[in-house]
Parts: sequence; C-alpha cells; structure tokens
Amino acid sequence: MSRADEVAVAGGSGEADVGAAAARTDPAPAEVKRVARSLQRIRGAALDAIIAALREAFAVQRCTLRLDDEGELFPVRHESSIPPASSLIGDRSVALRGQPVAEALLGGAAQVIQPDTRAASEDPAFLRMLELYGGLGAQIVTAVRCEGRLVGIISLHQLGGPRAWSTEEAELAQAAADLVARILDVGPPAGSRRPAPARPGPAR
Repeated sequence: MSRADEVAVAGGSGEADVGAAAARTDPAPAEVKRVARSLQRIRGAALDAIIAALREAFAVQRCTLRLDDEGELFPVRHESSIPPASSLIGDRSVALRGQPVAEALLGGAAQVIQPDTRAASEDPAFLRMLELYGGLGAQIVTAVRCEGRLVGIISLHQLGGPRAWSTEEAELAQAAADLVARILDVGPPAGSRRPAPARPGPAR
C-alpha cells in the first residue's frame, strides 16, 4: 500500500470516528422536546409569578398579561385577580382591535395611564369594555416589546372608581414589562410568534 493510500484510509477512519462521536453526544429528538417543554413550563411559572406580584404590589383587583398569538390579537394568557374581578382568560366579549388603548400601543406608545377611565374616552366600544371588565375605574397598560416589536401587554385594573397613579407605580409597571420581555425573548412558546433570541455580545 502506498503512503497516499495509507493517508486516505486513516482519513476515512477519522471521519467515521468523528461521526460516531457526534451520534453519541447529540441529544435524541425526544430529549430535546422534553427539555423544551420543561423550559416552557418554567417560563410560564415565571410570568405567572410576575403578574401575581404586580397585582399585590399595586393592590389592584386584576392584573393581566396578553401575549401575541397567531390566531388571535393579544389574548389574556396570564392573570392574577381577586373578587369582585372576574377572569379574562378565554374571554371573547371585547375585541381589542379598535380599542383606543390597544391602538395606542400598536401605534408605538410605551404606556397608557388612565387615572379615570370614564374621562379618558367617549368611544362607545371603550365604555362598554369598562362595564364588561367589572366596572373598570382606572388602569395602567404597558407595552412589552422585543426588539421594538409589540409582543405583550400588561394591564393593571382598578375596579370601582378613579385612582391617582404615582410616577413610581408607572416606572414599576415599565420595569415589569422589561423583565417580561427578557423572559419572552428566550424562545418561542407553542402557537405564538416570537422574534429570534438576540445574539450574545462579545465576551468582556
């Protein structure tokens, strides 16, 4: 056997070894799916915890997180509420399209603060929404954005009458939205549209 043949044989063996090693180290598809499901549950629990903490911190009757969805315009996916507030998860009585607050966020607004919702708009659909949502008297609604794209909406609902919101409360709601954006940017949950995760920066 010539030297060239020996090299060729050795090279072929090395490639086979590399392929075998890759086969041994690459996780099976079932394992990848299991880990993905586990991460999705962890992320859901984290979002639930943030929304519950917000509702308690603001002492409001309801806090919701709406998420972008392929088949629906920002349905409520996470929620924390106490009586007399009813749950909005699965509620289809109000269409967000055309609602003044939703349109403001879709148009680029970072936050909508309404200390007196009845004085905020005379839009009939908006006034109807206030009643359907349990007599919504005041609210802070904050956009959740990933790379400039609206991917979620956090709403804090004060039922009954007006409420003066402080600057600190508005800032806390914005900080929570930023945290939610970071969680959502980890990867796409099933059935929703998420931008690709940001590339890590250079090591420091």
